[in-house]
Amino acid sequence: MKYLYSLITVICLNFLLTIHVLAQSDSKDLIGRWNITLDMDGKEAPSWLEVKLSGIKVLVGYFVGDDGSARPVSKVNFDNGKVNFSIPPQWQVADNDLVFEGSLSNGKLTGTIQYPNGKRYNFVGEKAPSLVRENQPKWGEKIALFNGKDLTGWYADKSINQWEVKNGILTSTRTGANLISLEKFEDFELEVEFRYPEGSNSGIFLRGRYEVQIQDDFGKEPSNVLFGGVYGFLTPNEMAAGKAGEWQTFKIRLVGRRLTVIANGKTVICDQIIPGITGGALDSKEGLPGPIMLQGDHGPVEFRKIELVKAIY
Repeated sequence: MKYLYSLITVICLNFLLTIHVLAQSDSKDLIGRWNITLDMDGKEAPSWLEVKLSGIKVLVGYFVGDDGSARPVSKVNFDNGKVNFSIPPQWQVADNDLVFEGSLSNGKLTGTIQYPNGKRYNFVGEKAPSLVRENQPKWGEKIALFNGKDLTGWYADKSINQWEVKNGILTSTRTGANLISLEKFEDFELEVEFRYPEGSNSGIFLRGRYEVQIQDDFGKEPSNVLFGGVYGFLTPNEMAAGKAGEWQTFKIRLVGRRLTVIANGKTVICDQIIPGITGGALDSKEGLPGPIMLQGDHGPVEFRKIELVKAIY
């Protein structure tokens, strides 16, 4: 009887292992991170998807649209090269789910995303690069991205630009355009001094793709959507926000995907991996250099120092 129980156990384990292997074989090409580009009425818009194997055969994921934060996908359906899932709306004023439908062929995802408002957009997805650096960087000379006088080296993403320089301070007094550096960067160290009024919300986009949140969150519990967090992805180990109206500092190092954030003298994110683009990114082309973008489409904010040191390989 003991031998029979052992035999049954071995058979069951082998059966489960076989199922596991088959599940991996069917889905291995889909599992991973995907940089997605949508065609939104002739304009490119970024999106992002990560697919993981949960347990024996169930696929789950994380999704980022062209706005909002990363959201969990409880189940990703995949069969015979076809993939689909749906998630509830986030910031969209609608009751319908977002519906993702695609096909995997020759290493690319193609398909459509139907938004909660009913609009459907075509997309193309490619596997995201690892961005692993083989060598440690050396650091160049510090350069001032803001000259304290005017908007030289920057441009606004809207025709009406509310950004201006007042008494040596780069100022956005109301909701409006984002401000984007003309120069693009790969790996760097960035130091900024900023200030915001009570209740305001802004952010700094690294390479134009990864938002480090600036927000009036003094005294709150840390969160990946609050001050010092990488929006929707990385949570600071403590809330380091000062009070509204005070000058505050970020010292940021970005090497590949590895990020360190020192907020007001406290290391709140230490050499952590950024999985993918955050909502509001300029594009999903993670393998390319990108600009620094200052968020101005939420609330008022001021900057009096923006300095950067490039990594040299």
